[in-house]
Amino acid sequence: MKPRSITLIGAPTDVGAADRGASMGPEALRVAGLREALMARGLIVEDRGNLVGPINPMQPPEDGYRHLPEVSAWNRQVFDAVGAALDDGRLPILLGGDHCLAVGSIAAVSAHCRRVGKKLRVIWLDAHADFNTSEITPSGNTHGMPVACLFGIGPAALVNIAGFAPALQRDQIHQIGIRSVDPGERQLVHEQEVSIFDMRYVDEHGMRKVMHEALAGLDAHTHLHVSFDVDFLDPEIAPGVGTTVPGGPNFREAQLVMEMIADTGLLASLDVVELNPAFDDHNRTALLAVDLIESLFGKSTLMRSRT
Repeated sequence: MKPRSITLIGAPTDVGAADRGASMGPEALRVAGLREALMARGLIVEDRGNLVGPINPMQPPEDGYRHLPEVSAWNRQVFDAVGAALDDGRLPILLGGDHCLAVGSIAAVSAHCRRVGKKLRVIWLDAHADFNTSEITPSGNTHGMPVACLFGIGPAALVNIAGFAPALQRDQIHQIGIRSVDPGERQLVHEQEVSIFDMRYVDEHGMRKVMHEALAGLDAHTHLHVSFDVDFLDPEIAPGVGTTVPGGPNFREAQLVMEMIADTGLLASLDVVELNPAFDDHNRTALLAVDLIESLFGKSTLMRSRT
């Protein structure tokens, strides 16, 4: 079997975030040995370096959005880079950067699926629903808005980035690990019927059942995209994020998530976002993230053959 080809795409920005520091995330993942770990799994890995975009102007919100021109510029760069990697037959891994970048990444994946006739499934691993809008946001930070934008709710510069809207349908995404949702956001999530496996559901039913439900219906014609916000993890094991929320998945639960995704053999694109070395302890969170990414590509803690 021909080895899979991976493209690493750094997007070093925190223009959409509440705290500075996520712009250092791509380099922290490199220092933690991401490329070398993937190559050790027999993958062909090309690191394209970092995209270049506007700096963080650190301005207050305007019309409900902070840094909308800068956020739009970064997402356009991401859209183009991810789309180019997919068109070249490579699996793009976006190294963020904050989670606003998922607008460009997933829009590119959606456009690619439309071009090649594949079904899209997004697994969104996050502590937050990221379904805020300019009307209900308590902060104006766009890293809390990407899912709403992908659903067609938001500024035109982000909503229409794929050339069509919405870029994402409600039956194409499952959110896992959610445990922090703003009041207005909660109402909108219910109105839009977003599929959310929150931490209460995980606690009541177990992560294995959650993943069986989230991965149900996949077939050889499915493009599986994972958007991995590092604050998905419990801050006891992953302190290096700007928006920690207690009560997240532990190490074994997170490993199970990644291993069950790997078992499908359908992973075709990946975001790794919100890693913030400014809040980390000796790159501990980046090292954990690399370990989990390895599991997405087949490393298992169990001596079990894959079928």
